[in-house]
Amino acid sequence: MKIKIAPSILSADFSAVGEAVKKLEASGADLIHCDVMDGNFVEPITFGGQMVKNIRPLTKLPLDVHLMIEHPKTQIKFFAEAGADIITVHYKACQKISPDYLRETLELIKSFGVKCGAVVNPDVAVENIFPLFPIADMILIMSVFPGYGGQKFIPEVLQKIKTAREYAVKSGRPDLDIEVDGGVTEQNAAEIAAAGANILVAGSAVFKSADMAATIEKLKS
Repeated sequence: MKIKIAPSILSADFSAVGEAVKKLEASGADLIHCDVMDGNFVEPITFGGQMVKNIRPLTKLPLDVHLMIEHPKTQIKFFAEAGADIITVHYKACQKISPDYLRETLELIKSFGVKCGAVVNPDVAVENIFPLFPIADMILIMSVFPGYGGQKFIPEVLQKIKTAREYAVKSGRPDLDIEVDGGVTEQNAAEIAAAGANILVAGSAVFKSADMAATIEKLKS
């Protein structure tokens, strides 16, 4: 499968996010990853739907909105109307509410004509979201614990990626997008892709690079 790179604007200078988005598109990024944090599900607070709305006119790239928030169902309308192309929500956050909350949220996302995805943290078995593979457009596997950029990749997650890809193939979804977020670098990208991921979220690796375009190309290859 073609490898796509989704740089995370969490690593951008928030005083110049618009320029960063334009530069990412010019540098060959495939998606723009938007990390939304509420100060509850994770400690930091980043931004909300207004940020997504503001950057939407600045790029033709898909906006990949990753909701690290409690009660995500309450925010879907805002992000969908702001211009999100895909919205991913956490299994762990949804399970706190009810066993059916994640499925209901994914169905709500799709009702707005937006792609949907389920997310698992490093300490959550990917098998927990197998029942959602038929309706999900993306599976996001966290390779660090969410909340802060710049963390190191947890190598044990590689097996989880393999398990997810094997199940996707077995269940008739061989082309299902499997995204990996956290600690992705030029040094481990090939191993992550070999395990079965086809979308790599890269924040620090891209934004701390002296040449964004060269780094994105290396990550893809």
